[in-house]
Amino acid sequence: MDQANIASLASTLPEALSPWTMFLQADMVVKAVMIGLALASVATWTVLVVKTVQLRAALRVARVALGPAVTAHSLANAAGSESAQEGVVGRLLAVAEDEIDKSRGLPADGIKERVAWQFERVEAAAVARIGRGIGILATVGAVAPFVGLFGTVWGIMNSFIGISHAHTTNLAVVAPGIAEALLATAFGLAAAIPAVVIYNLFARATGGYRAVIADASVAVMRLLSRDLDRQHAASTEARRGAIRAVDTSLLSIANPAE
Repeated sequence: MDQANIASLASTLPEALSPWTMFLQADMVVKAVMIGLALASVATWTVLVVKTVQLRAALRVARVALGPAVTAHSLANAAGSESAQEGVVGRLLAVAEDEIDKSRGLPADGIKERVAWQFERVEAAAVARIGRGIGILATVGAVAPFVGLFGTVWGIMNSFIGISHAHTTNLAVVAPGIAEALLATAFGLAAAIPAVVIYNLFARATGGYRAVIADASVAVMRLLSRDLDRQHAASTEARRGAIRAVDTSLLSIANPAE
């Protein structure tokens, strides 16, 4: 190859190996892999924005509602606060009040047990609701590298087929196909790495949200136990008063002269 051809080849290689040109010249399978990985990356960043807004809003509501539930003296007092009526804390208070209303006259231990069962379901539903969509990140983080590797293998295979057809190993023949194949791997890593990092961040944030809900559950259960103890003490005192009244009347009947 003369100097003019070498210079011409050297001048065309940078343009031929630019990412956009490599994408346009790629095989349809490799191009489909790149487009799929690009869409997966867009989905990852969309989940980041949406779930960040949703998680922050849920945490803010839960923390604001937790204050009245912790400082209140009774369920009625906590339910009377507007901030405590919102979000998960509001649902916990509603569950506790509804069970008390339906279980009037029944033992306190049974009421607490039934409320605890329902609290578990409320907590699980709240955590599942806030975690909905995060599974996409795990899927992208696990699958994207292998999809990119598939595109790489396919592109390199096409490069070797091109070499066999051209009967040459000239750089101008080999380089574009290999570069396209490696670009598919780059797309896979670009989609997978942020997805894994964001998934781990949301996993920790969801754990913090779960802890706030658990604190709210304990606070409402404490109010429930306190109200039930008050009712038990009031009923016990009423029975004692009735017994004293009966005893007094019996004494008056036994001693009419007095």
